Amino acid sequence: MMIEVNNVSKEFKVYTRPSGFINTVKSAFWREHKIKRAVTNICFNIEPGELVGYVGPNGAGKSTTIKMLSGILTPSAGDIRVLGIVPYKQRMKNAKNIGVVFGQRSQLYWDLPVRDSFVLHEKMYDIPKPIFKDNVKLFTEILQMEEFIDQPVRQLSLGQKMRANLAIALLHNPPVIYLDEPTVGLDIVAKAAIREFIKEINKMQKTTVIITTHDMTDIEEICQRLILIDKGQLYYDGDLHFFKQQYGGDYVITIQVKSNSINPQHPMLSVVEKEANRIVIKGNSAELSLVDAIDFYNRNYEIIDIGIKESSIESILRDIYTGSIQMQQ
Repeated sequence: MMIEVNNVSKEFKVYTRPSGFINTVKSAFWREHKIKRAVTNICFNIEPGELVGYVGPNGAGKSTTIKMLSGILTPSAGDIRVLGIVPYKQRMKNAKNIGVVFGQRSQLYWDLPVRDSFVLHEKMYDIPKPIFKDNVKLFTEILQMEEFIDQPVRQLSLGQKMRANLAIALLHNPPVIYLDEPTVGLDIVAKAAIREFIKEINKMQKTTVIITTHDMTDIEEICQRLILIDKGQLYYDGDLHFFKQQYGGDYVITIQVKSNSINPQHPMLSVVEKEANRIVIKGNSAELSLVDAIDFYNRNYEIIDIGIKESSIESILRDIYTGSIQMQQ
């Protein structure tokens, strides 16, 4: 097992600042506080090589979980093991097994060229010279860093810095990498490059990837598994495609056929728009699967064009966050 999280909770003391001179003096000796629970009894296991999306609204506990997995925070209760290591007890050993990218917070040195930051990383992690050279060459090619690898970091665009941060996080061949908002603030082209790189590294090196993000396109294009938390509690852990079917499931199909008219209508499908040889239908996977819906028309007509639109992860999660869809824990 790559990662084991068993009944993990995390509490923080939130100190209050009283008004008035006397209360301010009192607070120098005793401070009032409230207990805020960021994560409550979270449990999940992650196998080697998995691509996992760890999602939830703001304040759900995503970043807190990642910080506990990386050893930055200590759980208030429960047990965490990454490759058999307790992260917060063996921070140095755990650090050599993981790569971390926290949004726009850089691991690169501002005034140094990117290549020099890589060399410093090589020394800190004691990376064998052949592995270091191979990885620098590989990542430079895949991430197209040739044009800026010898430039100071301060001169780079946001997209270039993000590519370099991904590379430096993976230079020591960590078995697992945590990506917190890896495409935040990037343009469409840069986002596509980052997503392709993550999938390629997972394929080539079997790197376990855990992504927390508010950009659901990252999740849809990269991940196979979804873990959903809200208010610090686990609500879903399973296959991404099944999640879409279970909580979304709506689809719209536009079909154009060779004949002059379309007559057969399936009782589980509703007609949105209809012309002589074209029909737009709406269905739900819980009542009739998308495959069966297409097969119904394929058996009756010669289809010459078809368009399919399914519920997106973003729309499903929006409905869950706003309460339009109710989930059971």
